[in-house]
Amino acid sequence: MEQLIPIGIFLFVLFLLLGSGVWVGLALMGVAYVGMELFTSRPAGDAMITKIWSSSSSWTLTALPLFIWMGEILYRTRLSEDMFRGLSPWMARLPGGLVHTNIVGCTVFAAVSGSSAATLTTVGKMSIPELRRRHYPETMVIGTLAGAATLGLMIPPSLTLIVYGVTINESVTKLFMAGVLPGLVLALMFMGYVAVMSWVSKDFNPTPEPHMSFVEKLKNSRFLIPVICLIVVVIGSMYMGWATATEAAAFGVIGSLILAATQGSLSWGTFSESLMGAVRTSAMIALILAGASFLSLSMGFTGIPRGLADLIASWELSRFQLIMALLVFYIILGCFLDGISSVVLTMAVVEPMIRAQGIDLIWFGIFIVVVVEMAQITPPIGFNLFVLQGMTGHEMNFIARAAIPMFLIMVVMVFVLIVFPELATWLPDNIRKGPGG
Repeated sequence: MEQLIPIGIFLFVLFLLLGSGVWVGLALMGVAYVGMELFTSRPAGDAMITKIWSSSSSWTLTALPLFIWMGEILYRTRLSEDMFRGLSPWMARLPGGLVHTNIVGCTVFAAVSGSSAATLTTVGKMSIPELRRRHYPETMVIGTLAGAATLGLMIPPSLTLIVYGVTINESVTKLFMAGVLPGLVLALMFMGYVAVMSWVSKDFNPTPEPHMSFVEKLKNSRFLIPVICLIVVVIGSMYMGWATATEAAAFGVIGSLILAATQGSLSWGTFSESLMGAVRTSAMIALILAGASFLSLSMGFTGIPRGLADLIASWELSRFQLIMALLVFYIILGCFLDGISSVVLTMAVVEPMIRAQGIDLIWFGIFIVVVVEMAQITPPIGFNLFVLQGMTGHEMNFIARAAIPMFLIMVVMVFVLIVFPELATWLPDNIRKGPGG
């Protein structure tokens, strides 16, 4: 096959650059540059400048730094403490007790932060000390936190879905809506696992919570009202068709600034820290996207994506077999690359395959996010595992073992999506049309 030589060169240069410690975005640009020089007559520098500018000047992409900034602002406020005080009275009587605050807390914070790392750090900072003090099993505390934090990648606003939407030119608002129901179902599956383990595990003997009347629970719930209002504004404005994803992100930033100011935790220090944190993260993602767009152009000139798509088409895989092959492929890839890099690096090759099979692009976006979530808790590069190691001081092996049940639940979630595709497609199909699409 004539495509094997350029594929081999691309992979060799990519692994050489990544192995030498070069940033992912620059490594992608380096691979693309080599490909342009070797396999095309077009000037590589001219092509790089033109492609990077055209891909970076997308209006949809504006939502990315805004949602990142919103999460950074909330991360630096008293939101985490208030969230635990509001959630714990309602979770205490459930089978599994306050471990559910990990899952529900991550679900709530995921709806105002598109980042898995921000969700993990914020909720972990709130729950780990409290759950340890009440003698909950350490493996369950860490495992549920590692798994539930990945909901930040699915429940809108999701940075991965923004990147996916921009890469394949699909509506980000529809992708956001597609992530709502699967995200909630996955959270319920995590909670079901906690309930079952609380019944069967001999190590589950936490300190019981003092009884609290219904009125006292309602009083504590007032701490949740501000963040619930912010979620309603961000997601509701998109669902009702009043705002695009970018406009909803702007509403979210303004709302989070107001929330931080009313809490009394908005100082010049927290404002500047949140802004610089958002700039650093946004710049990193923008560099990866720029490199990936140039790489996709370079691969397009070599004909690799079409050649691979034709090769796989010649195997005559069924739709289910293709999904299973991509599931294994992304799990392996996720062991070595972060989620956003995995998406942008592979879409040029994968998109023609899924279009040829007639797979819904909105549904496939949610499938990709679930599989990328697995990568967050898969050694050796699982990012959530590193964050948890820094927070808890445990060995990586201990944290990875604690996260294995969550990984298996996510695998089950993939099959739930295959059997019930309407979970991902019903809400986007019924979203109200508004200005800007």
